[in-house]
Amino acid sequence: MRVYVPLTLSGLAEAHRKGELGPGPVTAYGVTPGLREWYVSDDIEELEYAALNRAAAASLRLIAGAPDVPRRRVVVAVDVRDGDAVADPDRALDAGSLGEVRITGPVRLVTAAAVHVDADDAVDDVTAAAGALGAADHGDGDAQFTVDGAEDHELLWYGIQEIPNLLA
Repeated sequence: MRVYVPLTLSGLAEAHRKGELGPGPVTAYGVTPGLREWYVSDDIEELEYAALNRAAAASLRLIAGAPDVPRRRVVVAVDVRDGDAVADPDRALDAGSLGEVRITGPVRLVTAAAVHVDADDAVDDVTAAAGALGAADHGDGDAQFTVDGAEDHELLWYGIQEIPNLLA
């Protein structure tokens, strides 16, 4: 199962230094039954893209909670055994946790398939979105528009061997 782990650039640096994402449990996003039902698609690529976007939104939340980290969303794509990524059945249809899974133990970074990171031109929109997230959560339409502005940016794809260059 491919899962998408939300991080910040600082979190990626720590994972790179330690050689793993963790310690567990690691929160990630994947194609869960709840995500399938919500997205109403059988196309695995579309579903994985939806899971990636859920992880990008979670990365934005991590950024919003840490004012000292760089304002670029980071998602690490990892393949794990199906039984290692478990969704909470009590929250399966909760809009805030769609696609959310937990991996009980640490995940070695060398097993990652790719790293997805915002381009430099997304920084201003991600910064604004992080600042507007609280108001958007409380129903402010203008703030939600600002958050959506960050979501309009596609994350770029990098191989794991490119992590040192991303962190430089």
